[in-house]
Amino acid sequence: MMVEVVVAKLGIDGTTNAYVVILQEKEGSRLLPIWIAQPEAESIVLQMKHVRRERPMTHDLAKNIVVGLGATLRRVHITKVEKNTYFAELHLVRDEHLVQVDARPSDSIAIALRFGAPIFAESSLLIEPEGDGDDEDATDITPDAPGGESGTTGPMSAEELKEHLEKLRPEDFGKFSL
Repeated sequence: MMVEVVVAKLGIDGTTNAYVVILQEKEGSRLLPIWIAQPEAESIVLQMKHVRRERPMTHDLAKNIVVGLGATLRRVHITKVEKNTYFAELHLVRDEHLVQVDARPSDSIAIALRFGAPIFAESSLLIEPEGDGDDEDATDITPDAPGGESGTTGPMSAEELKEHLEKLRPEDFGKFSL
């Protein structure tokens, strides 16, 4: 089941200095952290702060191409995680015809923000933030090299990743600022 999410925070994971975007369900408290590369992080934050560049950047160009072809972005779906990699789809509509395009979540988020399109995530990917416990393992999160779309360095199954993420609290990601 897909659940609508919004960008809750974007910043640097204080324990690893890697960029991370935290999505939060629109009508709830569950979270989806996704580690992303610096260019995508900058693109997302520039759009959120309504900063315009003189020339179009990559995600602006993607929007211009979609619009130029007479289409629009209806929504983004973050669909699954396999081998520590998140997958997403852009749902484009042209002349009432839907086209689904495979994309990285970070690019999908940056493009969705430019269109004002909703972002949805598979409900099973979202985790409930923990309250007050002091779990020592909760800070053992080390994302892949910058540019990855995953949250661990070793080979973890989707189930192991989900279990690991369920232990995390928002405080475990360090200080974030937009």
